Amino acid sequence: MKKKTSAASKVILTLTLLFFYLPILYIIVFSFNDSRSLTKFSGFSLRWYEKMFADSTMMEAVLYTVIIAVIATVVATVVGTITAIGLSKSRKVVQKMVERINDLPVMNPDIVTAISLLMFFSVLTVKKGFGTLLIAHIAFNVPYVIFNVSPKLKQLDIKLYEAALDLGCDPRQAFFKVILPEISPAILSAFLICLTYSIDDFMISYFNCGTVETLPIAIYSMTRKKVSPEIYALSTIMFVVILSVILVSNAMESRSYRRDQKTLRKEGAR
Repeated sequence: MKKKTSAASKVILTLTLLFFYLPILYIIVFSFNDSRSLTKFSGFSLRWYEKMFADSTMMEAVLYTVIIAVIATVVATVVGTITAIGLSKSRKVVQKMVERINDLPVMNPDIVTAISLLMFFSVLTVKKGFGTLLIAHIAFNVPYVIFNVSPKLKQLDIKLYEAALDLGCDPRQAFFKVILPEISPAILSAFLICLTYSIDDFMISYFNCGTVETLPIAIYSMTRKKVSPEIYALSTIMFVVILSVILVSNAMESRSYRRDQKTLRKEGAR
């Protein structure tokens, strides 16, 4: 019975993976198609990549995407890390309350966050554009930073910080020499996650971008007019970039986990 259940689970898992990843594979293959056909592969070519890079509108969208993603991720990482550190020093009641509030943007559908930010900017009579788009990206990224950094701070051994103070460090030196190196894997992981979300975001960006276009919005605009192999080329590049970021993030988390386990084994041996 267990073998049958295991076999059925493997079949379901395989079908699920095929359902999710075959369309992506299809996009990647036909992005190198020599013809405009989206159903018949007539030969290998890089013409659609060349055409994509020659398109000034698309390259402007790439530039806006990179600039907004980098700035928003850096600001959100700094703000979220400082907030997480402040929460770790607060009372339990305050921690629980802020954590529950912080969970709301993470659990909310993107459309709710998008419309909320749109209404917020409308009430303040702020013209939508680069500034509103950047603020929107920072706003939805900060909770993810707090969500990633807070557990690492809870695992931190406060005795190390106190030992650094006893050995002559002032609080600032103790923070940079003890606490920051300990939580740096969580900070880096949060940075990469925010970078991925910012590059990939469509819904929140669409409602708060004004005349500024990011890559997801540019792809959406192109599909409304006519589906072109350029979209396949652009989607392939986005997929590779986001996949690379995710793999790096997972590798950093695995490395941090192995290091923590190694430290625990050493302490247990003593």
